[in-house]
Amino acid sequence: MPTIRKRPSGPPAAEIHTHQGVGRSSSYYAERVSDALRRQDSSALSRRRGASALYLLAVAALGVVDAYQSGIIRSVPEPTWPGLDADRVDASGEAYRTLGTPDAGIGIASYGLSLVLLGAGADDRAEDKPWLPLLAAAKVAADALGGVYLFAEQVTKHRRICSWCTLAAAANVAAVPLVLPEARQAWRTVRSRTKPA
Repeated sequence: MPTIRKRPSGPPAAEIHTHQGVGRSSSYYAERVSDALRRQDSSALSRRRGASALYLLAVAALGVVDAYQSGIIRSVPEPTWPGLDADRVDASGEAYRTLGTPDAGIGIASYGLSLVLLGAGADDRAEDKPWLPLLAAAKVAADALGGVYLFAEQVTKHRRICSWCTLAAAANVAAVPLVLPEARQAWRTVRSRTKPA
């Protein structure tokens, strides 16, 4: 059962008074989600926040790569350690093969979808909307596998590593254990609903 955080983020959603005008309307459920994510605390919400933080780190890391791949910066800043050479790795043709665009931008867009799935739903979403944690876990697992694959590609094809890409991949892998408990709870909910009476 969630409790109010010691230091909640912002006021309760129901206390925010709006006026008629152009734009979206609110709902009781939307206010529940707002309060759950910003003001409540539970182990499930803490894990969702942790996974979201890791994804924001991955987005930031790929933002640096995308700035280089798009020609905004001339070189990827990274330590001068043996084996690191993001400039070569991220300028390779395969990094632009999908849709003829920098792959860092595609990664950022993909991570955006993951953030949407991690943030969707109130504190009881494993019971109320179990498909949300199941989709989130599947997407996070797919991102982790993609990160491992791209790391293997760097090591085997380029024999060099992009430190920023590796940071993003490591963040994806680290998010997997954070989403599994809620996914297991959601799976139990689905199974209990499909059991014959």
